[in-house]
Amino acid sequence: MDDKPWFEKGLRFECTQCGDCCTGAPGYVWVNREEIAALAKRFAMGVADFEKKYVRQVGIRKSLIEYDNGDCVFFDNKARKCTVYHERPRQCRTWPFWESNVRTEEAWKQTCEVCPGSGKGKLHPKEQIVHQIGIFKV
Repeated sequence: MDDKPWFEKGLRFECTQCGDCCTGAPGYVWVNREEIAALAKRFAMGVADFEKKYVRQVGIRKSLIEYDNGDCVFFDNKARKCTVYHERPRQCRTWPFWESNVRTEEAWKQTCEVCPGSGKGKLHPKEQIVHQIGIFKV
């Protein structure tokens, strides 16, 4: 990212817990070894057993499985919330501050159209956004 990105004054975001980012069209929730281990520990499972039940191999990467309707395996559709919120993968923790979402002002406008919390709520400073971008690349 440039020293002075277009979002120099920060961006607003506050999760509305709508669940839109956890549901819908099929996709991927990429997980690494540390995230898998943390989630396995939460369920008091061994890593191998956890992976067998909740993870799929996609090429050389791993992703959480989804239900047939595209919902994340850890999304409770009735309560409309993540059941592993405190152990959620970095991909989920860094939303919406992904490089692909903030690359341009137009990309951010598109993100705001699909995510009701984007562009609203708390103002996140440029430094925090740049840090989040560095955690997870999409």
